[in-house]
Amino acid sequence: MRNQGLYSLLRKQPDAYAIIKGSQEYNSILGKAVFYRTQFGIIVITSVSGLPEQAQNCANNIFAIHIHEGEECTGNEKDPFFNTKSHYNPNNCPHPYHAGDMPPLFATNGNALSAYLTNSYTIEEIAGKTIVIHKNPDDFKTQPSGNSGTKIACGKIIRLR
Repeated sequence: MRNQGLYSLLRKQPDAYAIIKGSQEYNSILGKAVFYRTQFGIIVITSVSGLPEQAQNCANNIFAIHIHEGEECTGNEKDPFFNTKSHYNPNNCPHPYHAGDMPPLFATNGNALSAYLTNSYTIEEIAGKTIVIHKNPDDFKTQPSGNSGTKIACGKIIRLR
């Protein structure tokens, strides 16, 4: 990445992306995740606005985000994103070592930005899967999903190249 640099990477088209939209209850949420293939792994950059805010000090403005194995952001009355299924976990690892486990989103005034590098999957493996934001932070220990709570937003990962 020394020669490539993050700034030059951001000028090129991503290898995949997902437009993230909130459920009917959280319809102000809108975001995008972009996936770039590099020689070191996949760089994932996620930006989201409209996340629910807690007004008091020391409030929960941390949200779990994961890649799920399901291919649709649809569901039912109880779970609007039920069809996203479970976390993407092709190697049957315990949580938080699923391939689809991602660093949490830290929101400020309802906005969040995250960037990380992973070699847990390839673009081909996640294309067509879903990315889900949960209402609570991930506790990184509770099985199978970190006690991350209600699914509040979802997007389908689309491969571009």
